[in-house]
This record gives sequence, structure tokens and C-alpha cells, in this order.
Amino acid sequence: MAELKLSESRDLTRIERIGAHSHIRGLGLDSSLEPRAVSEGMVGQTAARKSAGVILQMIKEGKIAGRAVLLAGQPGTGKTAIAMGMAKSLGLETPFAMIAGSELFSLEMSKTEALMQAFRKAIGVRIKEETEIIEGEVVEVQIDRPAVAGAASKTGKLTLKTTDMETVYDLGAKMIEALGKEKVQSGDVIAIDKASGKITKLGRSFSRSRDYDAMGPQTKFVQCPDGELQKRKEVVHCVTLHEIDVINSRTQGFLALFTGDTGEIRAEVREQIDTKVAEWKEEGKAEIVPGVLFIDEVHILDIECFSFLNRALENEMAPILVVATNRGITTIRGTNYKSPHGIPIDLLDRLLIICTQPYTEDEIRKILDIRSQEEDVEMSEEAKRLLTTIGVETSLRYAIHLITAAALACQKRKGKVVEMEDINRVYHLFLDVKRSTQYLMEYQNQYMFNELGDEEEDDSNAMKP
Repeated sequence: MAELKLSESRDLTRIERIGAHSHIRGLGLDSSLEPRAVSEGMVGQTAARKSAGVILQMIKEGKIAGRAVLLAGQPGTGKTAIAMGMAKSLGLETPFAMIAGSELFSLEMSKTEALMQAFRKAIGVRIKEETEIIEGEVVEVQIDRPAVAGAASKTGKLTLKTTDMETVYDLGAKMIEALGKEKVQSGDVIAIDKASGKITKLGRSFSRSRDYDAMGPQTKFVQCPDGELQKRKEVVHCVTLHEIDVINSRTQGFLALFTGDTGEIRAEVREQIDTKVAEWKEEGKAEIVPGVLFIDEVHILDIECFSFLNRALENEMAPILVVATNRGITTIRGTNYKSPHGIPIDLLDRLLIICTQPYTEDEIRKILDIRSQEEDVEMSEEAKRLLTTIGVETSLRYAIHLITAAALACQKRKGKVVEMEDINRVYHLFLDVKRSTQYLMEYQNQYMFNELGDEEEDDSNAMKP
């Protein structure tokens, strides 16, 4: 009898793609801000991680605003990884906006408008609001459906209780529909927002825990509420200034947030919002949470953007600016002048500079171990040693790219563990930068527009009598 193969049902709601920094969970620091050797996906760079940890602590305590930090180092030394670690360590409450320098040069809006929107995305507003709610355990839900179709709409009664009291509420059509959507039944503990009529299921009552023999893993048991059924509760909403700008500037309101078609936002709108937020702050209704704006490849920005950054950092509602670059002394875009990292001296003077160092052989080995685990690839000890040597001789990024390629080569020969032969095979299939450059030098005359060939021809012509 043929064996039945059941197709695996996959959860499509989860994003299962593995990114370049998906293994990073934080900065890997202990309680005294000392970096651990290998922790939360971070390896090495102890001095840079400790510096980032100090900045992070200052952000959490709200003691640093309008400051800027520069992460400088060679390519492949973990600058973006440190920024990602900072984002993960900050948590969900603090806004973290991340852009690449090239993103600002879009045709739809000016560079300064794109920068301003990025700045506003990194400033959070925690708005406090008092609402009246009805909270209790459902004793009974009674819904009367009309016998004749087209007659009066459904009516019903809802009985709620706390440890002190019990009340019966009459239900309208909308409330009956909301109860049906939430699948509310007797024994559930629910909260009803009086203003909006929104129903939130808090869980099942402990008194009903023995109603069924088996429960789903998502079933949560809570105590029956005590005191009055009607309570006043403080609700906190966390939004960014950019979200408030978009909602107030566009005719379609918050829908623009989903479409991404925000367009240019007028300065008057922003001024009005800033005034309103300042009023709320004075009244104690709102709290401003300065977040972090991370600009990768900052040398791509031109002199106009740098002038804007200088001015924007002086604003009282400025976030912490973290920028990263892998350039040495290079030309400032938009000028003929050279400067360290391609950043003007006046802006460099405002930056706290964190340098990253090249990884040692031992650190490269640990990073490759973490990436193999993240990409679910089993590798033999000899293969790992060979891959580490390749990482030292070429680059860490090239070695990381070979992991999945070697796993596919191993799969093709129906192996379970990646061996040296698989690494060797993909090493000869895919070239690194050094070997590719060598190949170009050998066959340069066969390529179009090769500058080296033209120079040699000029030299040979010059040497002729």
C-alpha cells in the first residue's frame, strides 16, 4: 500500500527569510555595561559595543538629546550590526528610524524634506488618555433573533459581574455583532470601551477552569474583576511626530501611512503640531520620547544635507543621530574639498566617534558558527576551519555568502553535513574581489571601455620615436 504523504501546512504570516543581521538580538552587554565575548549574536568589537552601550543608557535615561554618534570603520567590521543591536536593546517604546544615505535622493521630494521626515519618525509622543470602561465576567449572553426575516433587528441581554456586583445590560445590533466577532461566551472576562464600544477579551475566569478537559495553548485564565463594573482607566498611545504630521496634512488621513504616499508636508502643519504637542506636554497629557535616527553610508549625503543636519541637531525636539561610514579621507559631495569620512569638519566636531576594528581569525570563526546556526546548516570541523581561512584571506562577507551555497552543494550530493569538498567547490564557482580583479587584469583588452588598456596604448604611443 502506497504511503500517504501529508503536505506540510506552513504559517505564511511569519517572515522566514534570513537577513544579514537577523541573528542579532542586542548589544551583548551585562548589567554593568561590560561587553561579553559572544552574546546576543554579537562577537568581538568590545570597545565599540561598550561605547554604544553607554550612549544607549543615556538615551534610556533621557539625558542625551540632539547629539550625534559616528560609527567609523572598514567594510565588514560590524557597524550596521552595532546599530541593529542598539535598536533591539531600546525596545518597542523608543522609536528607531533607519535609512540609507542614498534614500534621500528620491525625485518625489526634496532632500531636506526627506531628512526632516526621517527626523520626525525618530521622535515619539506618548499620549495619555483617560477612558471609561466596563470590566467584568460574562455570566450570560442572551440574544433574541426575530422569527420573521426582515423584521426588527436582533436584540439581547448581557449579564456581567464582578466580585461585588452583577448587572444586566441591553444590547443593540452593533454590540451583538461585536460580541459575535470576539466569540464571547459565559465565563469570559471582557472589557468594553464605553466611548467606542470596542470589546477586548481579557481571558477566561479561574472559576470556569474545570469546564473543559482540554484547553488550547492560547487560553489565558484571569481573576474575576473586583469593585465596580464601570472604571476609569488611563490608556497610553505611542505615536511618532511623522505619523501625526501625515494624518493632519493629507486629505486621506492615516491611509497615507499605509500607501507611503506622504508627499511634502508644509512647515505650517508641523509648527501647529509642535505647538499642540508642547501644550499637551505642559498639561501632562503627553510625553516626548526622543528616539534614534540611523543613517547608513552617510558619505553619500551632500553639503546641503550636512548643513541641514547641523541646524536640525540644535532643535529642542531632535532625536539621537547615529551615522555610519566606511570611507577614509575623501571628497565632500557637492564640493571640491576633502575631509575625513567625507563629512565637513564642523559636523565632525559635533560627533562622538566610535571606531570598529577588523575581526581576528578567532572572531571570524565564532561569527561563521553563529551564521551557520542561523541558516540551519550543519558543517564539519574541517569545513569550518577552511571557511575561516577563506574569511581571513578574502573577506568575512564572502565567507558568510559561501555558507548557503555550500549547503546547496552538499544537498546536491545528498549529504547531510557540509564537508571541505563542498566549500572547495563553491569557492571555485564564485569568485571573491581579489580573484575577480586578477581575472579582469588578465583579460582587460577583451572588455569594453577598459581604462587600463587605453593608458597602456597612450604610453606605447609616447615611447615611439
